[in-house]
Amino acid sequence: MQRRPFGPTLRQVSIIGQGTWRLDEGDKASAIAALRRGLDLGMDHIDTAEMYGDAEVMIGEAIAGRRDDVFLVSKVLPGNASRAGVQTACERSLRRLGTDHLDTYLLHWRGDIPLEATVRGFEDLRAAGKILDWGVSNFDVGDLNDLADVVATTGDLGGPVCNQVLYHLQERSIEHAVLPWCEGANMAVVGYSPFGHGRFPRPDSPGGRVLAQIAADHGATARQVALAFLTRHAPQFAIPKAGSPAHVTENAGAGDLSLSPVEIALVDRAFPRGPKPRGLPMI
Repeated sequence: MQRRPFGPTLRQVSIIGQGTWRLDEGDKASAIAALRRGLDLGMDHIDTAEMYGDAEVMIGEAIAGRRDDVFLVSKVLPGNASRAGVQTACERSLRRLGTDHLDTYLLHWRGDIPLEATVRGFEDLRAAGKILDWGVSNFDVGDLNDLADVVATTGDLGGPVCNQVLYHLQERSIEHAVLPWCEGANMAVVGYSPFGHGRFPRPDSPGGRVLAQIAADHGATARQVALAFLTRHAPQFAIPKAGSPAHVTENAGAGDLSLSPVEIALVDRAFPRGPKPRGLPMI
């Protein structure tokens, strides 16, 4: 499993992690077994959020006795992101996860609460040792600029280590501006829903055939090729969800797959990034 620095942190993190949105909607035993299998395969990055139902509780069960093996990330809802609110929300997530700290804590998306209040809440949590770092999710360039201004003008606040965004073969909008911005700021970019949440290319589609041919050349699968493409740049990570050990094993295989420049160009042509949208897509 390839690993790389997670933004400005010193932590080497697996490029393919484990997402948990809607994890609690499937078979609980299988989902917990999948998380544990992922850890066995080196997929140490586990991402969750307070809005993900019972996912935090299930993760807590899966990582019991293995906390040191996990790069654990959760997210706070915008409505809970006041300076005091992030403290309450984080402590609730910690209890559900059965741990005393998060490796990174994210603002799930931008809301109405001023960013300075949220960031100060994050810094309070970091000073208390309850989080090691903080970041954001679903932030467009305008939001990132506003956040940078908050950090720069206050002078006593740390900076974000990552931005988690929607990113899959048929939704490459972040490549226009968000990805370059984050790369310039030395922030990790974590792609969620990397299989398109039900939109993965059909095998008999033109793009599906391109993926299949590249996969055949590597003895891999089309989904592994997609994940390799989505993590091809240094700042990028992906967090596909897997509800079974077999599925997570397939995902993990992408962590050792490197595409050639020619193969990257083939995928790029098959799934063009398209025009820059007015706003950052999210689900």
